[in-house]
Amino acid sequence: MAALLLTACQSKQKPAAGPPPQMPVTVATASTQAAPFEISVVGTVEPSAQVEIKSQAAGQLLSVKFAEGQNVKQGDVLFEIDPKPFQQALRQAEAALERDRAQLRQAEAAVRRDIVQMKNAETDAERYAALAKEGIAATQLSLQYKTTAAAMQETIRLDEAAAGSARANLKVDEAAIEKAKLDLSYCRIVAPWSGRAGNLLVHAGNLVKVNDVPLVVLNRISPAFVVFSVPDQHVDAIRKFSAARQLPVRITARDNPAEKAAGVLSVIDNTVDTQTGAIKLKATMANAGGTLWPGQFVDVKLMLDTTQQATVVPAEAVQAGQQGQFVYVVKADQTVEPRVVTVGRTIDNAVIIEKGVAPGETVVTDGQMLLFPGARVKVVAAPPPAGGVR
Repeated sequence: MAALLLTACQSKQKPAAGPPPQMPVTVATASTQAAPFEISVVGTVEPSAQVEIKSQAAGQLLSVKFAEGQNVKQGDVLFEIDPKPFQQALRQAEAALERDRAQLRQAEAAVRRDIVQMKNAETDAERYAALAKEGIAATQLSLQYKTTAAAMQETIRLDEAAAGSARANLKVDEAAIEKAKLDLSYCRIVAPWSGRAGNLLVHAGNLVKVNDVPLVVLNRISPAFVVFSVPDQHVDAIRKFSAARQLPVRITARDNPAEKAAGVLSVIDNTVDTQTGAIKLKATMANAGGTLWPGQFVDVKLMLDTTQQATVVPAEAVQAGQQGQFVYVVKADQTVEPRVVTVGRTIDNAVIIEKGVAPGETVVTDGQMLLFPGARVKVVAAPPPAGGVR
């Protein structure tokens, strides 16, 4: 019985515990690289200039000289308005100028004639005054010639006034001619600068008024603007770096990532939006090929600075804990150590570690949920990205 009891007790003893199992994880190595300090936001494309082409002359729209959506150059004729009424007004102004020139010539001739007659009257008055003094001629006759000379002086003044009025009329006529020529020039509406024409808003044959509805909208898309907003927490950094140099901006079309453009920050708004806490910025890009269009949404990356020799790890390596953000570092004996880190900026799918991890150390990027301090790990390959062919 004792032997049987001893055998039964020995059969119930548990086997000795072995080493803890290795946890499968994926890892990455903390690297040193130049880390750009950039701000990524969404922006919209705007034309660098926009104008509504309106008529400065009233009349019938005779013809349209461009196609909708066409690129036009500065000085190209866009519209023609019936010039006949303005040509007639110009001819009338030119005829009035010739008439007033003739009147001026008549007035100047009358002045010259009256001057001659006045000189003759003064000579006769002096001669008869001398004869009357000697008693040869009657005193009444001397006074008559003297009065005639004085009357001629007043006549000259009237003729000079008429000549002055004729000269003033000439200036009015010349101004009327310039006005008629200007109105006539408005019959040919030209592009104020190079750009792309939009939809035609008024067609040939319609009557147009002065400064009425726009005929077409002209956008300058080369160069173009990209308008975007950033949180006000970046304002000081943007002002600091933009004061030293032009800040580059990279633009990518949201609907077509292959469409990329480069520009520079050109405008920092002077007011922070109190509702959104953001400030509006504007970048200028050449857009020489005209690939980006006004109103298009684009991804914008504003490059502020570059940090040299930054320690970078994948963003998925950083976890949130009670003491703050931390990473699991794989030690030489294949055990893990949780380490609190100070995280800096995010760069695409990676983050800068300002404190806590040294370059070359291995950090866990997947499988952290099963880990604990001192846990043994087994490095496995990262799973393939989701969405592949099954």
